[in-house]
Amino acid sequence: MQPTTGASAIYQIMPIIFLFIMAYLFIIKPQKEKQKEHATMLSKLKKNDEVVISGGIHGTVVGIKDKTFVLRVDENTKVEVDKEAIAYVKKVR
Repeated sequence: MQPTTGASAIYQIMPIIFLFIMAYLFIIKPQKEKQKEHATMLSKLKKNDEVVISGGIHGTVVGIKDKTFVLRVDENTKVEVDKEAIAYVKKVR
């Protein structure tokens, strides 16, 4: 048997390093960017913005608290939801 040299050990590790780099570029980095965009969107929300929460409920922001928003979903119905539940802001046409 021949002893393993330093060069062949590097060639054995290269595929693993390549997989970690690919996972970072295609999974971790895009997810971090989405989280940053979502946090920016939440920080810019203000009263009278129309939003959709992750459950599909449409509403208008009528109150802003530390960790929650109060949404008006009907004329006499208000719902308090976590800030993280806001999926997106509806675009005004």
